[in-house]
Amino acid sequence: MAQIKPPQQVKLIVGMLSQLEELFTAAELEMFVRWGPIDIYSQVMEFDFTRYYKKQMGDSLLRKFVSFAELIDPADLATAKHQSNALESALAQTNIGRELGVERPINLDPGYIEPSKLVLASTKNYSHRIYIGESIYAECTLQFHQGKWESWPFTYPDYGSGKYDEFLSAVREKLLEQQSSQKPNT
Repeated sequence: MAQIKPPQQVKLIVGMLSQLEELFTAAELEMFVRWGPIDIYSQVMEFDFTRYYKKQMGDSLLRKFVSFAELIDPADLATAKHQSNALESALAQTNIGRELGVERPINLDPGYIEPSKLVLASTKNYSHRIYIGESIYAECTLQFHQGKWESWPFTYPDYGSGKYDEFLSAVREKLLEQQSSQKPNT
């Protein structure tokens, strides 16, 4: 019989979409309260891979990622998705959120990185997603293989483009450092 072992802790990340960088800053302050200090920030990038969000969020979207210093249990991803959804709703009710005049002024998508993959949370089921509890699904969006991030046939085009690889690799390297420092000395 195989011995059951607890999973290694992982690095929580959040991908953000909005028209306004000020909403990224507001979200970062609130996420700090929920998940602790942010240790890695991506640059702000134009998001022009799809028109999927236009109706809810408008045009000229920007993308930014953050990762959090404290490692989490991968089982906490469903709770993180609920917390990020609640934060999206709260930010939509702020003055800056209402001034944009769109239904969804910011999109917050949590996920985690472990050494071999990037996993994203979703409220939507599909053939490649696994139910993880609390009405949330997860998908392995990218794998880290032979020193680089690789996509799957179902990977979102922006993630598969390589545009985020620098950030994802920095988070992965930080995770490896943190995991190494947690191992007991023998």
